[in-house]
Amino acid sequence: MPVPSSAGTRSPATPLAGVRVIDFGQYIAGPGAAMVLGELGASVIKIEPLAGDQARHIGRYGESMVRAYNRGKRSIALDLKSEAGRAIALRLIARSDVVIQNLRPGVVDKLGLGPAEVRARHPRIIYLSISGFGSSGPSRARPGYDIAAQAESGLMSVTGEPDRLPQKVGVPIVDAASAHLGAQAVLAALYGRERSGTGETLEVSLLETAMHLQAATWCEYLGGAPEPTRIGDGQPHNAPAADVVPTRDGHIVLSAYAEDHWQRFCRVMGREELIADPRFCSNAQRVAHRAALREVLRECLSSYSTEECVALLGRNQIVTGAVRSYREVLASPDVAASGILVEAASADGQNYRALGLPYRLGDAPRPAPAAAPDCGADGAAILAEAGYSEAEIAALRQDRVVA
Repeated sequence: MPVPSSAGTRSPATPLAGVRVIDFGQYIAGPGAAMVLGELGASVIKIEPLAGDQARHIGRYGESMVRAYNRGKRSIALDLKSEAGRAIALRLIARSDVVIQNLRPGVVDKLGLGPAEVRARHPRIIYLSISGFGSSGPSRARPGYDIAAQAESGLMSVTGEPDRLPQKVGVPIVDAASAHLGAQAVLAALYGRERSGTGETLEVSLLETAMHLQAATWCEYLGGAPEPTRIGDGQPHNAPAADVVPTRDGHIVLSAYAEDHWQRFCRVMGREELIADPRFCSNAQRVAHRAALREVLRECLSSYSTEECVALLGRNQIVTGAVRSYREVLASPDVAASGILVEAASADGQNYRALGLPYRLGDAPRPAPAAAPDCGADGAAILAEAGYSEAEIAALRQDRVVA
C-alpha cells in the first residue's frame, strides 16, 4: 500500500495513516521501532510465536517492556515453523509496506521470511532488521543485547568512577535508541519509495548505535586524543561541567565552564574573589584544580535546598538541574506540562500510563494509544481481514498454527 500523498487526507498527528507494518520483534528494539511508526498513524500487526514475545516471560520488567513498546498494535500468534504459519505470515506481509524484525541472527532467513526472499516477492516492501553486531562482521551470528553493545562500543569503559568497575548506563539506552534510529531509517525509506517506487532493505545494529551515541568522544579520539577514561561525574576537559554537587536536601548537576557563566556564578554566590583566583581563572586551570573547585562548589551550595539552587541559578541563566527520583520527576510541573505521559486505553478497562513520543507534530495533541495487546488477541480478526474463512480459522486453531 502506498504512503498517502495528499496531506489533506490525514491528521497532522497521523502522517503515516494508511501505512501497514508487520512487526516480528522481540523485547525492545524491534517492537519499539514498530511502535514509533504506529504512534505516527501506521497500522501495526505484531506477529508473535505461539508462546508470545520473549519479554512476556521474564517477569515484571518484561511485562513493562511489553506495555512500553507495543501500544496501539494488534497481535497474532503463529507457529512460524509450520508451513501454514509461514503462509499466513507471507500473506500478511504481501498486504504491508514495512517489515521489522530483531530476532536471533539467521532465524528469519531459515523461516523463508528474510529480507532477500520477502523483497524478491514484493520489491516495494521496506524491510528493517535490527541486530547486535550487523550482518557483515565476524560477530554477525552472535546474539546481541543492549548490555553487550554497551560493553563492546566503549560506552562502559567511560561510565562509572575511575577506581571502580566499568558500569552500564542505568537503563537499556542502546535498545531504545536503536528503536528510534530504526524508525528514522524506515521513514527515510518510505519517503524515498514515493520517488522511486521501490522499497529498501535496512539494517541497524546495536553496536553502531552505541558508538553513534558517543559521536563527540569518538571524534575526539579519532583525532588523536588519548584513550578516554572513567571520571564519574564531570566532563574531562571542562569545569565545572556536569558536576554533581550536594545541596541541603539532595543533589544538583551544574555546568558553568564558559568564562562568562563562571564569572556570573561567582557573582551570584557572592564569591567574586574566585574570578581572579589563579586556580580558577580559566577553564584549563579549573580542570587542573578540579578537586579544589568541587570543594568550593560544595561550600557555595550546600546550605541551599535543591529547589532553591535550581531557582537561583536558573534565574541567573546558569545551567543546572535537580537530580530527581522517578517519583519526583512524576511530580515535576515541567513533565506535567509537556504532555509526554499518555493514557493507554484497554478494552477491558485496565488502562495504564505510559510515555508518548518525545516530540510534537504542530499543534496536534499526542495520540491516545490503545494498550499493548495480549498475545494473539487479534488473530481471528487479522486472519479474516486477510481472506481466511471462519472454517479455515477454526482449522488453523485446531492444528495449533494460530494460538
